[in-house]
Amino acid sequence: MSKLGKTNAEFGLIEEGDSILVALSGGKDSLTMLHALKEQQRRAPFKFGLIAVTVTYGMGENYEKLQAHCNEYGIEHEIYNTNIYDIAEDKIRKNSSFCSFFSRMRRGSLYSAAEKFGCNKVALGHHMDDAAESFFMNFIYNGQLRSLAPKYRADRGIVVIRPLIQMRERQLEAFVRENDIETIGDEACPSMRFDIKMPYARANTKKLLANMEKEFPNLFVSLNAAFKNISIESFFDEKSFKV
Repeated sequence: MSKLGKTNAEFGLIEEGDSILVALSGGKDSLTMLHALKEQQRRAPFKFGLIAVTVTYGMGENYEKLQAHCNEYGIEHEIYNTNIYDIAEDKIRKNSSFCSFFSRMRRGSLYSAAEKFGCNKVALGHHMDDAAESFFMNFIYNGQLRSLAPKYRADRGIVVIRPLIQMRERQLEAFVRENDIETIGDEACPSMRFDIKMPYARANTKKLLANMEKEFPNLFVSLNAAFKNISIESFFDEKSFKV
């Protein structure tokens, strides 16, 4: 909660009067984020609303346990139904990558859900490990210096926030384990039903970062600092040359 509060204060993620849609997949990240934001709502010196929303893919998913969990903790929870799975059958080619496709489709559905439920912000459960992996994946595979912003405005005017962006994945794993919270894993991913290749780039990057952290224990501390200390003029961008 201390880290969450500092991240919120540093980037102005949550403000007075906000109505926040919390993207709840049922995994460890989104469940930790939901409980943390619920606790922050109780502690904050200002008022803001939140609603947990689970996007379905149209595969006949059963989220009764997730709904029961939210009811137990007094959290408003809505199911937002889509036909993403049917669309994917027409759009995804055999043996192609799937992560970016489902991510884009799900993100668009979250924006639509935010409009439906009157929310001005969408909270995503990305953490520091996600940001680091995205940075190195873009660097190695795309030739781009790009990561995950703590806050940005989406095309539809919805503000997207990442309250956990300065936390480590292992902290979120510890939260659900120590509190005995049942999570939903990869079995809920629609890609498991397709003949497609696994996301080797992310797996390779995770392994790379794990090895780097063994050699440089403060790697993620340095990355967190570096993401806030960018000297654009030192790169090969002629628009930024100071001459």
